[in-house]
Amino acid sequence: MQIPKLDNQTILLAIAVVTGLAVLLQTIILLAISVTLRKSAGSIRKEIASLRASLMPVIYDTQEMLANSRDTLVSAQAFVANAQGVLTRISPKVEEAVGNVAEIARGLRAQTAQLQSSVQEIMERVRQQSNRVDHMVSGVLDTADRAGGFVNDVVARPVRQVSSILAAAKAIIESLRGRGAQPR
Repeated sequence: MQIPKLDNQTILLAIAVVTGLAVLLQTIILLAISVTLRKSAGSIRKEIASLRASLMPVIYDTQEMLANSRDTLVSAQAFVANAQGVLTRISPKVEEAVGNVAEIARGLRAQTAQLQSSVQEIMERVRQQSNRVDHMVSGVLDTADRAGGFVNDVVARPVRQVSSILAAAKAIIESLRGRGAQPR
């Protein structure tokens, strides 16, 4: 095998072919990159459109909410100003009422203390009177019990004696009758 002789023209032709193939390869790669970028750009556009479609209502709603919030803040500021005016007018009256309530509370405490001492005094007197009544009633009941015992002794003893006499008389009469009915 022999190596063919390379002349200048063959070398130039080989370089031109290699350069052409490199340019062709580079063109194919750039074309692939271009197609990929177009696809990516299309999908990015779709994503942006989707995001815009979902974010725009939120943005519009937020703008409406901000406008409503401004109106609400203005009315709230007016309310606070009115409330401050009312509180400024009312605060001396409230302080006076609080002072009056405190004075009434002190008076009620003093009256409660007096009432409590009066109630304790009355309870002590009631206790003493109830002890006194208890002794009186106990004495009366003891006397009635003794009188009842005395009456019982005074009445019961003669009744027993009369009863005994009557029983004896009955027994004698019965025994006399019993002898009369029997033949002798």
